[in-house]
Amino acid sequence: MVEFKGFSLIFFLGFVLGLLLQSGLGFGLKDPQENDRIIELPVQPLNVGFSQYSGYVTVNEQAGRALFYWFVESPAPGLRPLVLWLNGGPGCSSIAYGAAEELGPFHIHPDGKTLFLNPYAWNTAANVLFLESPAGVGFSYSNTSSDLYTAGDQRTAEDAYAFLISWMERFPQYKYREFYIAGESYAGHYVPQLSQIVFQKNKGIANPVLNFKGFMVGNAVTDDYHDYIGTFEYWWTHGLISDATYRELRITCDFGSSLHPSVECLNALKLADAEQGNIDPYSIYTPPCNNTQSLRHNLRGHYPWMSRAYDPCTERHSKVYFNHPEVQKALHANITGIPYPWDTCSDIVGNSWTDSPLSMLPIYQELIAAGLRIWVFSGDTDSVVPLTATRYSIDALKLPTLINWYPWYDKGKVGGWSQVYKGLTFVTITGAGHEVPLHRPRQALILFRSFLQNKPMPIN
Repeated sequence: MVEFKGFSLIFFLGFVLGLLLQSGLGFGLKDPQENDRIIELPVQPLNVGFSQYSGYVTVNEQAGRALFYWFVESPAPGLRPLVLWLNGGPGCSSIAYGAAEELGPFHIHPDGKTLFLNPYAWNTAANVLFLESPAGVGFSYSNTSSDLYTAGDQRTAEDAYAFLISWMERFPQYKYREFYIAGESYAGHYVPQLSQIVFQKNKGIANPVLNFKGFMVGNAVTDDYHDYIGTFEYWWTHGLISDATYRELRITCDFGSSLHPSVECLNALKLADAEQGNIDPYSIYTPPCNNTQSLRHNLRGHYPWMSRAYDPCTERHSKVYFNHPEVQKALHANITGIPYPWDTCSDIVGNSWTDSPLSMLPIYQELIAAGLRIWVFSGDTDSVVPLTATRYSIDALKLPTLINWYPWYDKGKVGGWSQVYKGLTFVTITGAGHEVPLHRPRQALILFRSFLQNKPMPIN
């Protein structure tokens, strides 16, 4: 046997091959993280100063459920926190809304082909992870077709947790990093439920991989009883419905359960919708897109006043862009050939939703007692999950006040109002609709930075 400085040649070659396999060098091998690296999105702006990744994480091998993510790192120096962003629906895409028209680094031009930079992107302050959840939403899929008809809160939370654990193995540099969860709308369920799982799984672990510090939700579905009362009150006090219809809603709609509204309640809701006219309910003072009425999906899911997504015009841009084959290739998306086009929301998932607890307030109580950071924000021109609904829910927690209601400022102008409770901070954003970072991007970024720093909103 040939010897090489005391080692057999065979041993030496085996040693070198092992190093190559570990490093991913040679033979065209890459590690899973590098496989997910986005080299460049079609017609993205030049000189993008941050790394981005996207791809799939299998969350259930037996059923073949895999969730799609898009991760944008922060170009800012230092070990910035990791934030998971979730949109709601249920059944709507965090890529379509959170990433593409709210807080992501790129927005889509009306041509549906080109991107432009968002100067108020949240990855200027943190590393942001967008997740399409549950399976059946966006590019996320299941090889078990019945999964699309049996999705619900519990499985969504469990799959999201499984995603996070596996994702951390793919991105080990983010293990033990400060971690937060944020979202809006029906993510008012997703975010607290996932937070509860992470918190409970972390119990007894001195240095958990998911270094969970807290969560933030906006215009969030929180408690059915208070959401109904607050929503109907908002419609009435903002002149959107008549006195008679307001009385009818209060009488006929069962505040204790929104899963099966009565015929009388549905009729009152239809009357309220007719009285409101062709407005954008998610942003009542901004013009609706053309043909809004034909695109609205009223009586959706379990919250009958929820039409589906926010602005049909921005939805259209996303639908065009994310269905381009070259875009999907760049995103490592649709690798299994999903038998339907990518869409902003899945009607099958949303309309077939199986479980939806009436209230998130018990989870709030548990996590407040645990000392986690909890912020709730509300755009004040949203009539779908309005400010009044959120205030009723917070009031029901009976928390002591630490800082009384006060205006906060952006460049000398009132940006909204805030109140700090023991265990929870509440912030309003004036002039913002359901998607706060879309209508008030600068103020939303101020909010986000304040949350991460755990500092009250600025007073000058």
